[in-house]
Amino acid sequence: MAASLRRPLVAGNWKMNGLKASAAELGSIMTGSAGLSGKTDLMVCPPATLISAFAGQARGSGIAIGGQDCHAEAAGAFTGDISAEMLKDAGASAVIVGHSERRTLHQETDAEVQAKAQAAWRAGLMAIVCIGETRAEREAGKTLDVLGRQLDGSLPNGITAANLVVAYEPVWAIGTGLTPTTLQIEEAHVALRRALAESLGEAGAGAPILYGGSVKPGNAAEILKVREVGGALVGGASLKAQDFLAIVRAAD
Repeated sequence: MAASLRRPLVAGNWKMNGLKASAAELGSIMTGSAGLSGKTDLMVCPPATLISAFAGQARGSGIAIGGQDCHAEAAGAFTGDISAEMLKDAGASAVIVGHSERRTLHQETDAEVQAKAQAAWRAGLMAIVCIGETRAEREAGKTLDVLGRQLDGSLPNGITAANLVVAYEPVWAIGTGLTPTTLQIEEAHVALRRALAESLGEAGAGAPILYGGSVKPGNAAEILKVREVGGALVGGASLKAQDFLAIVRAAD
């Protein structure tokens, strides 16, 4: 799959937000997306409690529903956890793994992220694998080293252009309102593309690389024009249909 043929993806990560009444917001996203060109893929990743209802509501709309995390095992004595198979059964088509909030707050390692990505593929889900540097790592000039290490450690064997999305999210930009410069974003994305293509060949050339970290309507167009940015993983701005759709329009 040639790089020029990759479809942009804009995915909304709702994090721990949303109740049954949030179906109205999804409805607004569905209505607003109907007038788009169809060149951009859309995904909403709500809390696990809403996946089944959202998947049913979005059926036939072209909007995919994803999960925010999964356990590496298919089943077992893991109280409170959700397997990739359960997400698939509820109607999800993808799952985010390795988000910085999981890596930081739950001390998830690259090896654990790799196991979760493998579990996603086992269940027939696309894995959205997140990587990103901290402020201290950025200031120490270690960004590309950190990204390369996380990429190597977080991706299992068996990658295809259809089952993997990489999301570059600078930890210091998530939820802070801060964003890297376009040159910093380009440097990271070009390095990631090179690493993916060198190690994985065609699959590495075809997998989208999303940017995430304080993406909002006011900066989306500029970010999405950056070389090798294949879409966006959107946090807070995805909770409001108007804001989310503005970002999707910038990609579309």
